[in-house]
Amino acid sequence: MRLFTEDPMNDENNNIDEEFEDEGSFAAMLEESMATKVELKPGQKVDAKVLQIGEEWTFLDVGQKGEGVLDTKELLDTEGELTVAVGDTVGAYFLSRAGGELKFTTRIGGGASGTAQLEEAWRSGIPVDGRVEKEIKGGYEVKLPGGVRAFCPYSQMGLRRIDNPEEVIEQSLSFRISQFSEQGRNIVVSHRAILEEERQQQREQLKQTLEPGMVVKGTVTNIRDFGAFVDIGGLEGLLPISEVSYSRVENLNDVLQVGQELEVAVKSCDWEKDRFSFSLRDTLADPWGKVGSVFTEGTTHTGTVSRLVPFGAFVTLDEGLDGLIHISKLGEGRRIKHPKEVLMVGQQLQVTIERIDRDERRIGLVPASEGADETQNSYSEQPSSASMGTLGDLLKASLDKKRNG
Repeated sequence: MRLFTEDPMNDENNNIDEEFEDEGSFAAMLEESMATKVELKPGQKVDAKVLQIGEEWTFLDVGQKGEGVLDTKELLDTEGELTVAVGDTVGAYFLSRAGGELKFTTRIGGGASGTAQLEEAWRSGIPVDGRVEKEIKGGYEVKLPGGVRAFCPYSQMGLRRIDNPEEVIEQSLSFRISQFSEQGRNIVVSHRAILEEERQQQREQLKQTLEPGMVVKGTVTNIRDFGAFVDIGGLEGLLPISEVSYSRVENLNDVLQVGQELEVAVKSCDWEKDRFSFSLRDTLADPWGKVGSVFTEGTTHTGTVSRLVPFGAFVTLDEGLDGLIHISKLGEGRRIKHPKEVLMVGQQLQVTIERIDRDERRIGLVPASEGADETQNSYSEQPSSASMGTLGDLLKASLDKKRNG
């Protein structure tokens, strides 16, 4: 007698249970997937796929739990024709969530419901596009979509003061509505708020990538006696005057100007103290590369007196390459109290390299004429032909005296 250890009915029940378990697992996975979706924030822009177009509302797939809806009027051109079709992708701003419905808009202030949308943009913090029409007292008049007019104060047009207010006239910019009252008759907007948000995003990106030694592009924003401030997009750092050039810089305004674009090397990053320093010098060729080939001990060169100090004169041999003539080497043998007694800044001078200290990056110089002058001085100390002539005259006078005597 054969015994069955497996029941066919049990197998069928097991399969059904497994199917239910699979469905439950799928539902749990779907729920988990939805839960892990990044929650949309008012004003956030998404790329949405058009699922269905109705007379009043268009339904969108925005990758979120719930339906995305959009006013169909926003998808019509000036002649009332649809500009998109089912399956197309459109860029839309998230407005609000009501139950399972997500409300979106493609533009703010368009169509007959412009003022209502602007109020929604104000409440939700959605950016709006506007055109700067003209300068008025205290700021600018801005024309928003739908012909709605708004006011932007001078202080809210940029991150820094705009020296020439006319430069933004007729520009189309993004704004954030900071004040909405009197049913849309009093609207105040800020372009600065948009710039600050963009700057914060750039800063977060730089925080992941910026490190000492990198060369980045920047713009000079301010010049002070001790250095220049450079904005690299997302943060601002100091370019010390000592890091501008290998040559000594007396006045930064002679070599830099506000608004100038340049490449700088990152010297240091302190995110906690919000301090960053840059170097322009580190992006330039090191002039000491010529020392040992072009400039060697004993060679003579033409230099320019760049600075006079109590202990000597600095002479520029090449861009960023200076040497020092000690005061004891000046004066052509006579003692002087200050190099300005015999030299002046800007004067060209023949000099000989006496010594080179690579470790300290110092070059000792002497006037090229010093040796020749010493030789010439030794000759000048001997009796000259004029002196011999005088002695002859004395002898002749003595002989004449004897004859007459």
